[in-house]
Amino acid sequence: MIRKEDVYKIGRLGKPHGVKGEISFQVADDVFDRCDCEYLVLEMDGILVPFFMEEYRFRSDETALVKFCDVDTQERAAELTGSDVYFPRQLAEDTDEALSWAAITGYEIVDENSGKSIGHIASVDDSTINMLFETENGTLIPAAEELIRDIDKTKRRIIMTLPEGILDD
Repeated sequence: MIRKEDVYKIGRLGKPHGVKGEISFQVADDVFDRCDCEYLVLEMDGILVPFFMEEYRFRSDETALVKFCDVDTQERAAELTGSDVYFPRQLAEDTDEALSWAAITGYEIVDENSGKSIGHIASVDDSTINMLFETENGTLIPAAEELIRDIDKTKRRIIMTLPEGILDD
């Protein structure tokens, strides 16, 4: 059984494309194109299910067309519309490349100066020029690379040097 903590969200499926089972995929992280992985994980009725890919091709930086095994009709592809798409953390972390912003969701942020845990990353806000980590308790932390001292993939922890006063209420 695939557990939620073993995967992270990389996008969402859109509408079917054509009549042979292809479906559009709004991509937030193209890790599946950089890693050697034959499947993506879809959330179906609250259960994480692996779907093996026959092929995929990018239409733009944010959209790909995916053909899954055993999804051979427009109707079957339509059943997948709106499904969240996840990628196995282990496969992403085994690459030598830097982790994507999406991959660090769930990582713990620890202040280097105090050793205090700030919380776990719930999301990364990249809607402005200054990216922010939003923790599960709602705290916003600047995601500036110069503040990040270390990323421990094994412990899923980010050590940061936080500016004074950032955590004051």
